[in-house]
Amino acid sequence: MQIVIIGSGNVAYHLAKAFTQNQIPLVQIFGRNENDLKKIAEELHIDYSTDILKEADLYIICVSDRSVEEVSALILKKDCLVVHTSGSLPKEILAGEYRKASFYPLQTFSKSKELEYEKIPFFIEAENENDKNILFELASKISQKVMESTHEKRKYIHLTAVFACNFVNHLFTRAKEISDSQDIPFDYFLPLIDETVQKIHEMDPKLAQTGPAVRNDVRILDLHKQLLKDESLEIYETINRSIKKMYEL
Repeated sequence: MQIVIIGSGNVAYHLAKAFTQNQIPLVQIFGRNENDLKKIAEELHIDYSTDILKEADLYIICVSDRSVEEVSALILKKDCLVVHTSGSLPKEILAGEYRKASFYPLQTFSKSKELEYEKIPFFIEAENENDKNILFELASKISQKVMESTHEKRKYIHLTAVFACNFVNHLFTRAKEISDSQDIPFDYFLPLIDETVQKIHEMDPKLAQTGPAVRNDVRILDLHKQLLKDESLEIYETINRSIKKMYEL
């Protein structure tokens, strides 16, 4: 099977790397950013282009959600399968007369961070059984966790991921701002963060909750609010209200 990856960002890089590590040949990585494409191509020893899209049986679009439809229109071949990697978009967003599907890896991707690809869940949706089987076989060469998912279910998977990953990382960023403001090394908090994450491998997150809000420790809550301002204060109050409501305090 001839495969082309379209994109040069984090998802494109890691999928290309996962493919090459698992001896899945790529005929090309295609995109607009020549510098990024060249770095990926040189590292992984694959061809790249910014202007000539090679013929392929499968095109994997790894671009931002707002660009998927526009980029998909570049594929003029009809007898091929085109997939996007979005967690939120329907496969019907793809603008062509080819066969359409989604190929969603549930992970946060940064080029500088190594990943264990075999642990990443992949969610597949296709127009027919044959294409579904093709994508299942492909994903199974990379990952031990490959599942079928409708667009409706995938939207909730992505929403859950935003809460569990993007929001949590923003809180880490806010926490580091506070520690930096007082010249407290953020490294001190890494064992706490690691233990917090490790606990939910063994406990329901609701049962693992600790802190002044779950105890309704008004004195500490008020003290913290005096130390905060602007957006961090708003976040602190919003999350504490949510915790209190969950635990009916």
